[in-house]
Amino acid sequence: MKRVIISVTSDLCTDQRVHKTAITLQGMGFDVLLLGRKLPDSLPIEREYKTKRFHLIFKTEVWFYIEYNIRLFLFLLFKKVDVLLANDLDTLLPNYLISKLKRKPLVYDSHEMFCEGPELQGRKFVQSVWQFIEKAIMPRLKHTYTVSRSIADAYNKRYSTNFHLIRNIPKLEKENRQVKQLNFDSKKIILYQGVMNPGRGLEETIAAMPFVENAILLIIGFGKVEGKLKELVKKSGLENRVIFYGKVPFEDLLSYTKQADVGLLLERSLGLSFTYALPNKLFDYIHAGLPIIASPLVEVKRIMDENEMGVIIENYNPKYLADTLNEMLNNAEKRKVWRVNMAQAKQDLNWENEQKKLIEIYSQFL
Repeated sequence: MKRVIISVTSDLCTDQRVHKTAITLQGMGFDVLLLGRKLPDSLPIEREYKTKRFHLIFKTEVWFYIEYNIRLFLFLLFKKVDVLLANDLDTLLPNYLISKLKRKPLVYDSHEMFCEGPELQGRKFVQSVWQFIEKAIMPRLKHTYTVSRSIADAYNKRYSTNFHLIRNIPKLEKENRQVKQLNFDSKKIILYQGVMNPGRGLEETIAAMPFVENAILLIIGFGKVEGKLKELVKKSGLENRVIFYGKVPFEDLLSYTKQADVGLLLERSLGLSFTYALPNKLFDYIHAGLPIIASPLVEVKRIMDENEMGVIIENYNPKYLADTLNEMLNNAEKRKVWRVNMAQAKQDLNWENEQKKLIEIYSQFL
């Protein structure tokens, strides 16, 4: 049986894309091993395929990336592998070196334009290091795919590559896992799910909450600005209006999403990575039938315009956001139309359709 080793820097708990890929490859007949890292607050995981999480000494960015890449290289060096799958630029270098040493095929899945992410803006030296790695390796890759057409086009133009499009779309729901029922004194739920990093529109939404009627903002996830957001909520006296729910395993996430009333997707265009992004929360909201308030990112706007599933915002003014949210929460006629459109859209936008392109790529390695 051919073995695929998948590498990612996350703790494996919340990464739906990597999990769906692993399940698809296992279904094709591959022996799958997924590598990640273990954090102090990482949730336990049980998967149908093999997993390993590295216990790392360093947690901060520079030293973490150095340690992880060294550990990953040494692990791959002494493991049997037939196909290497690197997820994002922060796992690419050791995978590339091993693919050359062992003469094994390397597949690259780019979840974003890593060097154009908001976390690297204004950090010229760090950004230049990642750009050097990208420029040195990317043009040499034969098997590549990414999450949005705009990112694929940008990479193909920049590096003369052949990136395919495989979007991060959920499976059609087969069963509804039972989770805790949310009840916030009968208030409506405005949901943000995902990583709390810069540029997600959360500060602006928090500022809008005093003007939103009979609703709470529920934040499911974790991230770099979590502490700052909690301080902002406390300073604004909004502890009862903004709820930080923490991490939720992706197996349970849809059941929580379905209980909300509006889904937030307010990423700012902080660099090309966001401008061209197609966040998986968009498709999660669609599959949950959750009306969406979104920023006009290129790929997001395209899907929203094609399907009419909510509102594209014009600006981030807190009063404007609040007025928009109030209208979305209380207009029953529009909500009915949006939900019907989402039910139709997910019949096309699902992993069962999207994985066909993934199977085509990996079939050549069997």
